[in-house]
Amino acid sequence: MSYSVVKGTSYILVHAPDMVLHNGTTQTTEKHLNPNSEYLKNLPNSLRSYEEAVNYLPNQVYIGNNTPEDLRSNPQPWVGLDVPGASRNGKYGEILPQDEFIGLIKIVDAFDLVKLTTDFTAKVKKQLGDHPLISDELISRMKAGDELADIEKLIAEQGAEPIYLDNQLIGCVKRAHDVDVNLNAHVIFENLVSKASGVLAALHLVKNTGIDPAEIEYVLECSEEACGDMNQRGGGNFAKAIAEVAGLVNASGSDVRGFCAAPTHAMISAASLVKAGTFKNVLIVSGGSTAKLGMNGKDHVKKGLPVLEDVIGGFAVLISENDGVSPVLRTDLVGRHTVGTGSSPQAVITSLVTEPLDRGNLKITDIDKYSVEMQNPDVTKPAGAGDVPNANYKMIAALGVKRGELDRNDINDFIIKHGMEGWAPTQGHIPSGVPYVGFAKEELEKGNIKRVMIVGKGSLFLGRMTNLFDGVSIVMEKNQGIVEESKGVSQDEVRSLVAEAMRDFASHLLQG
Repeated sequence: MSYSVVKGTSYILVHAPDMVLHNGTTQTTEKHLNPNSEYLKNLPNSLRSYEEAVNYLPNQVYIGNNTPEDLRSNPQPWVGLDVPGASRNGKYGEILPQDEFIGLIKIVDAFDLVKLTTDFTAKVKKQLGDHPLISDELISRMKAGDELADIEKLIAEQGAEPIYLDNQLIGCVKRAHDVDVNLNAHVIFENLVSKASGVLAALHLVKNTGIDPAEIEYVLECSEEACGDMNQRGGGNFAKAIAEVAGLVNASGSDVRGFCAAPTHAMISAASLVKAGTFKNVLIVSGGSTAKLGMNGKDHVKKGLPVLEDVIGGFAVLISENDGVSPVLRTDLVGRHTVGTGSSPQAVITSLVTEPLDRGNLKITDIDKYSVEMQNPDVTKPAGAGDVPNANYKMIAALGVKRGELDRNDINDFIIKHGMEGWAPTQGHIPSGVPYVGFAKEELEKGNIKRVMIVGKGSLFLGRMTNLFDGVSIVMEKNQGIVEESKGVSQDEVRSLVAEAMRDFASHLLQG
């Protein structure tokens, strides 16, 4: 059976401290409910500098300069532990500074809704002109900029969303409709942030893989945002919008949504499309979310920590036809949380982990690494959510004990051998399974490991349409070389067989 393969990945972060202050849902809600709170007073002094965000070990792991093993060799917490020689540029992507990202937001704006001051525009054009992935054609979309007074008027009179840099007003996002709440300035800003970060991830993916952009035929976008208007609030299409800016001229695409589990849903869909022969190259891409910036900020500030949720995440994965080298995606070993599964932790892990393994006659210990909800414990522990990856690994190990595949005394060893410390920012869908795909590809190709399970889980009840939980999983496996599908007999072979049969029949008659 010839499976599709993971051809390449990219991972990007955007440092966005001003967006923490002015766009993160925790902060905007606090300003509405309690504008004079101690939290809001202390927040500006709890924001990290760009250099501090770049030097932070989990961020360096995310873009590929460090490995998950480096996290384990440095005890938690990692706050304050500067990585020697840390760089904004990594093997998989980069950590983009906020000013350059604001410029990119303007570049991806197709309806002239983003207004930036003349001075800032001139400065950021020069900065982006030095960026190896931002072409002159893209920079030319920025125009000359606007007067600050005109921007202030749009904010005061038309409800435009302000854009700040170092807490100074440098632009705004206009509303796209006078009365449609789905096109108000706040929503348009969120969507442009998701689009811009997705574009950056797509550009890095093209660079990392060396693929001709024209060879990408389909794009699946899998963030947690939704674009549309009053008649179809989530109509989309982020996928095609990102493909347009990234120069994927031959691509079509659509959006996949499933809360945190969407990236793994997208991997399964992409792998199936390629394996079926529908498309040769499918790009999975996702931008990040401003809403989740500073989501646990109150707990961080209360405990004297910097606000660690100060980065927007993004990633991309290229799924292609089997090349005999890249890791295969076992579409026959897919786990799924069904409507009838139930929501207990044991039921969830059983449906996502052990049921697909049973179909492949595999034990829990036959998976070398499990990539689950790879959330950074530096973020979640102070907020009372504990170490999320570790909790997942304990549950998988407990099932191994119950199945007789693991001794109770070996649970901790299992966690160390088959698990990892979390490093992804809490951007919802960003931590869910996919952060390890890039590392998994490398380790599988080197032969250091044989199998990895990517697990995505989601909370569908957040949409108030169902109380159900959600989750899917898929196994990545070392490529054993291209195995051709069994093909039908050709016309020439049919003619040859018929001629041979006729000769045998004539010979039989003569002998009779």
